[in-house]
Amino acid sequence: MTGVLVEVAPVVDPAVVEAVATAPRRRRPRWRGLTPYLYLLPAVALLAVWIYTPLVRTVGLSFSDWNLLPTSPREYVGLDNYATIIDQPELHQALGNTGIYILAGAVFTLVLPLLIALLSRVVRGRAKTVYQALIFVPFLVTPIASSAVWRWLFAEDGGALHGLASRLGWDMGNVFRDPGLVLTAVIVIVGWQLLGFGVLVVSAGIAGIDPDYAHAASLDGASPGQITRRITLPLLSPTLVFLGLMTILLSAQWTYPVIDVLTQGGPSGASTNIYYLLYELGFRNFDAGLSSAAGVLFFLGFGVIALVFVELSERLSFYDN
Repeated sequence: MTGVLVEVAPVVDPAVVEAVATAPRRRRPRWRGLTPYLYLLPAVALLAVWIYTPLVRTVGLSFSDWNLLPTSPREYVGLDNYATIIDQPELHQALGNTGIYILAGAVFTLVLPLLIALLSRVVRGRAKTVYQALIFVPFLVTPIASSAVWRWLFAEDGGALHGLASRLGWDMGNVFRDPGLVLTAVIVIVGWQLLGFGVLVVSAGIAGIDPDYAHAASLDGASPGQITRRITLPLLSPTLVFLGLMTILLSAQWTYPVIDVLTQGGPSGASTNIYYLLYELGFRNFDAGLSSAAGVLFFLGFGVIALVFVELSERLSFYDN
């Protein structure tokens, strides 16, 4: 006897279907849409407390005369602080020195790192890691510690570099009190620390370039120089633009601790920069209003430079799509 398997369709009650269709759907809680913003809340709170609040208070102080004493009242002076700081020759000297630091810093953060990174492409394996580590190590040393070591090296009594110069017949004298040498000394010390950072960033940019472009160009008969000039450098432009922007915006900040430890802005302001000028106005002259006015001017100036630089970077940079 042969059995026949018959599939019976389940019977669906129309009333059940209608009840399911008309049942209220479970709504997603509204607060779940705020979850991404809750993750950002700690960072935004820190920015508000440590960046924006002091900035707003600085703008307010720039319109007043105050000597930082809690018992001393603040006197509203309007735009007098801005007019005073613009007319001060110390500001013009600090701006000139800051421009020199920026131009010299570009050599240690752009030119030399680019040359070193391009020439070291032939290094492979562990040797490349070792040389990158050796170049990057100075950047890990705190500026205060490195400045103390350099002060000992340049010391007139027993300094290693001073003794070497004496053996070569050159009376170096006190480098950090010589108006003709102090700028060079600060630039060399800061550049020595920043060189490794620039080399590491440029090397990372070169590593992110697809080598197939160079291989294809070499098959077409392009020389190594042509590959570097027409392929590597254009694809490296976003990295170079980034380093250029960092050099412009942070050169004064990088040189400040070295100036504070070694020269105190001297001799006669020959090594001061805009950040050290702010420190002198605020915490040596106890003129919070004048220091705040200078800070607001520097903030606006660097802000305009940053906006212009970012706009130019979007037009000048070449990206690998």
